[in-house]
Amino acid sequence: MSDTAGTPLLQVRDLSVTFTTPGRKVEAVRGISFDLKRGQTLALVGESGSGKSVTALSILQLLPYPTASHGSQSSIKLDGQELVGAKPSALRAIRGNRIAMVFQEPMTSLNPLHTIEKQITETLALHKKMDPRQARARVIELLHLVGLADGERRLDAFPHQLSGGQRQRIMIAMALANEPDILIADEPTTALDVTIQAQILTLLKDLQARFGMALLLITHHLGIVRKMADEVCVMTNGEIVEAGAVETVFHAPQHPYTKRLLAAEPKGKPVAVEPPPPTILETKGLKVWFPIKAGVFRRTVGFVKAVDGIDATVREGETLGVVGESGSGKTTLGLALLRLTDSQGEIRFDGKRLDGLSVKGMRPLRREIQIVFQDPYGSLSPRLAVSQIIEEGLKVHGIGGDAAARWPLILAALEEVGLPADAAHRYPHEFSGGQRQRIAIARALVLKPRVLVLDEPTSALDMSVQAQIVDLLRDLQQKYRLAYLFISHDLKVVRALAHDLIVMKDGKVMEKGPAAQIFAAPQHPYTQALLAAAFDLDPVETETVRT
Repeated sequence: MSDTAGTPLLQVRDLSVTFTTPGRKVEAVRGISFDLKRGQTLALVGESGSGKSVTALSILQLLPYPTASHGSQSSIKLDGQELVGAKPSALRAIRGNRIAMVFQEPMTSLNPLHTIEKQITETLALHKKMDPRQARARVIELLHLVGLADGERRLDAFPHQLSGGQRQRIMIAMALANEPDILIADEPTTALDVTIQAQILTLLKDLQARFGMALLLITHHLGIVRKMADEVCVMTNGEIVEAGAVETVFHAPQHPYTKRLLAAEPKGKPVAVEPPPPTILETKGLKVWFPIKAGVFRRTVGFVKAVDGIDATVREGETLGVVGESGSGKTTLGLALLRLTDSQGEIRFDGKRLDGLSVKGMRPLRREIQIVFQDPYGSLSPRLAVSQIIEEGLKVHGIGGDAAARWPLILAALEEVGLPADAAHRYPHEFSGGQRQRIAIARALVLKPRVLVLDEPTSALDMSVQAQIVDLLRDLQQKYRLAYLFISHDLKVVRALAHDLIVMKDGKVMEKGPAAQIFAAPQHPYTQALLAAAFDLDPVETETVRT
């Protein structure tokens, strides 16, 4: 643990933040106080909407003022210098120089029109007054520092040409350019694969030790807090309800919310099924190759082998988990099984060949094989009420007759997923992430499918909401003997649901078999690396997996 003795570097006292819009006021943060010392890691933990990110943005005074306002007693001091209400010139001298921030989603935080070199150089020119030659040398040094060994070749790259992990490393390089006293990391690993998460966390710890930075870590991932933080503040509804040393708070939580948060990770075992359940969906030798074209005449010079000769079996009432890092071919496999992308190889549903069917021939089978996408906000039309969203499939497949006859089916689908009847009249933006995912599940369930393809359905959700969705899926599977193809890189969620497991890398199967067997004794080095990265964040979990 870092040496945190001495005067706090950052002092936050009685911080309150209120957002004012026409006819409405929202108290996002309510009178919170904490200290951050040199070299210390302090974690702000809580679910979405708890006020974590608003607190971080308040430190840098980046909230949308005057829509956002601070309470009259609010104070944020950096080495004794008051930041609340400070002059723009004083704040410019601090932002990116003494306090830097790594945002949650690097793709939206980086400018898509500027090269990596230009974006990192900007902060060096502003604060260090470096000329282009000096700045270029410093950029290359920073890229090496954050683990991009081929930094020179990345200088002219644009954000879209990099992977998620590489983009996050670029964000960290930008933040470290001026060797700040404080680094604020706002959910820095949420959108990353487990192995990349582990790399980024290790990188942050190494860089913190090297530069003696204080780290303010904002996350809802409790395993990350266990591994990274010295102290933790637990937030809910804009308030800090518990604070203290990580070991104390995690092993002897006092507040009911903290206890609920610690118990919220997906748990339980897959639904027990009487053997042998019949096979409902299977594929043999499935291939999805995307051509690489080059030259004036756009000739095919090679292929991206997204899915390369995969055999998979999904049984009635069971879950086949498909895991692997981004780019491994998981989602492409799901889309191919749904016949939503061109493929080669056998695909059978209930014994019937699908791979030779036309679009028209597939249409009657669509109601029996449904999909739930990763981002419920992006997959639900913002222009349609929930009732219209759920009704759409009924109308397409001619189920329920007229609107009056379809209404009870819509309400029944909402009830199935735990939503009230009045949700039917509201729009997607009026719901939380977990509620939107329930709507997406209701849209699929209303057609009474036999197979659900679930593409990362919990990755964007808080731990407690993940646990609720996992419980819901398990209950629905038991009730209707649904078959799931569950695509995810979150191995804790997969372990709670999957009967069988496929581990994918670069379009190929690295390991497959009963999920319990693979979790207990993985054979392939890649599977071992995935499990180590996923469960290393929690020593208790690691021991559970190994035994």
